[in-house]
Amino acid sequence: MMSEQSTFSIHEISERSGLSKDTIRYYEKIGLLPRAERKASSHRVYSEQDIQTMSLITCLKKTGMSLEDMKPFLQMSLESDLNDFPEEREMLVNYQKKVEDQIASLQQVVDFIQDKLEQRSMFPERCSLEAENLVTGIAQKKTFS
Repeated sequence: MMSEQSTFSIHEISERSGLSKDTIRYYEKIGLLPRAERKASSHRVYSEQDIQTMSLITCLKKTGMSLEDMKPFLQMSLESDLNDFPEEREMLVNYQKKVEDQIASLQQVVDFIQDKLEQRSMFPERCSLEAENLVTGIAQKKTFS
């Protein structure tokens, strides 16, 4: 059992992690977070390590990783060497590439907007952008004039 000093209620952990109470309960239900320990009153109690795990989930989610894909990373200890987990390391490399591609696509859009602002006009030049739809990941050819 955790010592009383290092425990947090679901309300406290929600505020500290930025996750809603419902999200925390859902993550427990699907196995992303371990089942919380309970006080005698049956209220959930969480530890500092739980906060670290929630932070890792939030960061992995920002990469576009599915909750299911996160599970192997969350089963590692926080001190694990990714080189000892080649499949998971390769998965992170692939997510990194995906994010870099999205950044490049967004930079093209920023450049287009900047050009239009400098020209103070939306025409007559044509600007063709190879962009990846950030929602579906489908490559599209976009032409603006």
